[in-house]
Amino acid sequence: MTYAADSGRYERIPYRRCGRSGLRLPAISLGLWHNFGDDRPLEVQRAILRRAFDLGVTHFDLANNYGPPYGSAESNFGRILRDDFTPYRDELIISTKAGYDMWPGPYGEWGSRKYLLASLDQSLRRMGVDYVDIFYSHRFDPDTPLEETMGALDQAVRSGKALYAGISSYSAERTAEAAAILRDMGTPLLIHQPSYSMLNRWIEGGLLDTLAQEGAGCIAFSPLAQGMLTGKYLDGVPEGSRASRGTSFSADLLTEENVRHVRTLNEIARGRGQTLAQLALAWSLRDARVTSALIGASSVAQLEENLAALDRLDLTSDELAAIDRDAVEAGINIWAASSAH
Repeated sequence: MTYAADSGRYERIPYRRCGRSGLRLPAISLGLWHNFGDDRPLEVQRAILRRAFDLGVTHFDLANNYGPPYGSAESNFGRILRDDFTPYRDELIISTKAGYDMWPGPYGEWGSRKYLLASLDQSLRRMGVDYVDIFYSHRFDPDTPLEETMGALDQAVRSGKALYAGISSYSAERTAEAAAILRDMGTPLLIHQPSYSMLNRWIEGGLLDTLAQEGAGCIAFSPLAQGMLTGKYLDGVPEGSRASRGTSFSADLLTEENVRHVRTLNEIARGRGQTLAQLALAWSLRDARVTSALIGASSVAQLEENLAALDRLDLTSDELAAIDRDAVEAGINIWAASSAH
């Protein structure tokens, strides 16, 4: 059956300006890090993407090595884009990234011009598009001159293969340097994508201030702490969960202390008439410098639950003070190495 988007899709959720740019992003965006590889049915992926767009989510975030296997999320997204979203391409923000390992050998990861631009060409082919809206350097490369990495982003934009340039998991200091290099080249830094949640607050230590000074937006990934802030681990590790699979999230992070903090935060959410995930998303968006929160979804129901966080973004000073007592660094930032330089 031919897909026709819901006519009321732009009345559902708020859109926020991305730094000082002309671009606005939905307050919640959809990431395809998990659940869009070849290990998941394509029709489930299609249902999630359709429902997201019907509810006003215009931004779909990918990377070259999302899957499994690597590249499959982009390929699957490309099939669904071709079949369902071709008439709506100009209503979508599609982003991808390069920086982590993608193919064997010295040119298959990090931040060289060779790798970034070759990867972008591959991503465009997999998705079947002429350009992406945002192309990111996925992590800082301490062994490649920042001028080379940013020069590759500038070339991607000047070639028309990307509209905007972004970076992910860069420190505040390196972000300022990257923004200055791009500004001198005439391609402003649009956005930074850091990990951020109630259990991983590192961006409050200077990065948000830097982004405000540079006029760049911020899109927070893993705002639910890879599931820790959904309540699924309050009573152990359920079968099939990310922690049970031991891929990007280790059950070792579910310490007694961390679970105690999560339980208290869950009680605050219940007192507000929200799920823990909804509270976590509302909290991550409380700062106007955060443009969007990036969620994953394994089902339409999960997507809808998370988007319902936007119905209740208000947080009182008393609620924020109560949250602060348990919104503590939980040692879960597995991307810290990139922003440590």
